[in-house]
Amino acid sequence: MPLTTLDPKTALVVIDLQKGVVALPTAPHPAQPVIQRSVELADAFRRRGLPVVLVNVDSGAPGRTEQAKRAAPPPDWADLIPQLGQQPQDRLVTKRSWGAFLHTDLDAQLKNLGVTQIVLCGIATSIGVESTARQAYELGYNVTLAVDAMTDLHADAHQNSLARIFPRLGETGSTRDVLDLLERA
Repeated sequence: MPLTTLDPKTALVVIDLQKGVVALPTAPHPAQPVIQRSVELADAFRRRGLPVVLVNVDSGAPGRTEQAKRAAPPPDWADLIPQLGQQPQDRLVTKRSWGAFLHTDLDAQLKNLGVTQIVLCGIATSIGVESTARQAYELGYNVTLAVDAMTDLHADAHQNSLARIFPRLGETGSTRDVLDLLERA
């Protein structure tokens, strides 16, 4: 569904733009344009006094035994990239599973702020972004996906999310579409 509106209480949720994730090979888009567009969105939300939630992933889901078989990531793997320019008013959510709502206080934080809609961007489209979008939809949020501000580890997974999953969860549009709606609000 194309992008038509933003609620007055909309939050930007940026998924996994952290040192370890942005260093991974991505497709169909390199990480740098995704980072630039995500920064544009974050700056625009901040200028309007709207919440910005920066999400990182640290370790794996509790109790998952296959996690022990993987090598430990570098110490700065979960650190947010400096380009995001994290501000004191930004919310930081550290997740240990694919989606940003499960086993975190993200829902409580957003509800406390009166947020009714989220705009999602980040890496990886079919994992963290899609899982968070599904959870947000199930929790009753209006979901908007800035599709040019996300990429994946696999082009076919990215395309599947854009073509088959996201239209069922909310509205999709470009970073420019979101920025234009913010300017009109």
